[in-house]
Amino acid sequence: MKTFAKIIALAALAGISQAAMAAPAAKPAAAAPAASASAGVNGVAVANLDAVVANSLAFKKAQADREVTYKAQLDAAKSKEAALNAQIKPIVDKFQKDRAAPGANVNALAAAAQQQVQQIQEQGKAEIEKIVEPVRLSDAYVLEQIMDKRAAAVQSAMSKAGVTLLLNPEAILAATNAYNLNQQILTELNTSLPSVQIVPPAGWQPREAREAAAQQQQAPANESR
Repeated sequence: MKTFAKIIALAALAGISQAAMAAPAAKPAAAAPAASASAGVNGVAVANLDAVVANSLAFKKAQADREVTYKAQLDAAKSKEAALNAQIKPIVDKFQKDRAAPGANVNALAAAAQQQVQQIQEQGKAEIEKIVEPVRLSDAYVLEQIMDKRAAAVQSAMSKAGVTLLLNPEAILAATNAYNLNQQILTELNTSLPSVQIVPPAGWQPREAREAAAQQQQAPANESR
């Protein structure tokens, strides 16, 4: 799920807040001007494909729609997070007070406070993850639909720009915007997939989970041979 994680990071998804995903973290696709008809030299260009996905119409629309469709879950998770913070605050306040007392064993007080806080956080994290599980599945469902169209968008943009070799920006020390194919790919992707479904079918699992389940089913058959 490396690609999934990178796209989510580019979209600035932080904890339970889907609103943070709208932050313009993926600047390359949005800021890069259109490359010339023949990109770069000898058909070479660069593109940040994860940034393209994060800036696509389908991805951004899904973020906005998710705020409405999953509002109950998101609100419940935020409320739970606030309740956890309310539980933790008295522990922190008590530690601050106790450490100021003459002869206080600060290390022991800190260890005790940390243990209490950690227990609350671990329990709360599990509860929040359960609350937002439908949202996580929606994230994965949206990305899978977009990723299924991305390869075709890349090929179409490369063909139109006369590009025969497309490189990842991470592998490039320096390049001008003339080599950047982000906008062309983004245009192709937006044309072919302006929107996606955000609610997965009942029982749907991400491709990685489906593949893992398939491998587990095949393992007993292979062992019996």
